[in-house]
Amino acid sequence: MLTELGLDVAAEAVYRAMLSMPSANVAALARDLGASTDAVRRALDELSALALVRPSAEDPGRLWAVSPDIGMEILMARRQAQLTAQQERLDASRAAAVQLIAEYAELTPETRQPGVEQLVGLDRIRDRLVSLTHGTKDEVLSFSPDSVLTEAAIAASRPLNEELLGRGVRMRTVYLDSVRNSRPTIEHANWLAGMGGEVRTSALLPIRMLIVDRSTALIPVRSDDTAVGAAVLTGEGMLTALHALFESVWAAAQPLADAPACGADGLTAQQATIIRLLAEGHTDEAIAKRLGVSPRTARRMANELMERLSARSRFEAGARAVQRGWLPSHV
Repeated sequence: MLTELGLDVAAEAVYRAMLSMPSANVAALARDLGASTDAVRRALDELSALALVRPSAEDPGRLWAVSPDIGMEILMARRQAQLTAQQERLDASRAAAVQLIAEYAELTPETRQPGVEQLVGLDRIRDRLVSLTHGTKDEVLSFSPDSVLTEAAIAASRPLNEELLGRGVRMRTVYLDSVRNSRPTIEHANWLAGMGGEVRTSALLPIRMLIVDRSTALIPVRSDDTAVGAAVLTGEGMLTALHALFESVWAAAQPLADAPACGADGLTAQQATIIRLLAEGHTDEAIAKRLGVSPRTARRMANELMERLSARSRFEAGARAVQRGWLPSHV
């Protein structure tokens, strides 16, 4: 199946039939596939848009299926461009979210805008979480950028989650890919999924965030110490931006039940992120913090990718990654 490369089932069937029967016309393809001629023509339109078929040079009016080696290269290049564009949109959303948090942190109580409330201290944050939970009607969205959830954090969140799911509230949670290596965290995530929650993982998460009913968001004031304080946001513009950020990350994230998927370049999302961070000059420690892994693990993964690229330095790794199409040329 080539659906992951952007080719639907019907178009793939027509493409395969054209490869095995190069001289077949629309009617013959329809008979062979047991499909209508209109369905075959729609599939040919899709194949033409993807450059997998072209007008025959020998027989005007007939379409010719390009060879699979060329066709698959076209599809993989197209998919890689889509993934790169998606990553760029995510990076732009992440930058906007970080800027929002930085601007909020600089405000004094007298200068903060309407729709922004500050909570100081972990007790007040937890009290507000309980209050929000009891008032939730439809949906809870959250980013949880922890590589490992502590027993205390799991114990504190489980009764609230159980109440929400028991009332039929939809819960969508995104964890870091690194939680797959933490048994207690993965057990909690599986418990959420078993109760009806939806859980995915992502190589990176921009911020810790909770959005309730698309009307209230809770984000930490400081990413390095989330217990210090949090901002409660209710402004429509801020909520719209944060909800768009969540949906962008959710769409690219991997369902917890699935094994980490590889893109057209053969890299998992986590590996692709490491390559990008290496090319941007981040240290092992900085990469480890972003991915939620130990510096030793980050160093090992970076070295494995450098070996795969046959690179002797991180600069060379970045250059070779661009040559292979793992990175856009402007990185």
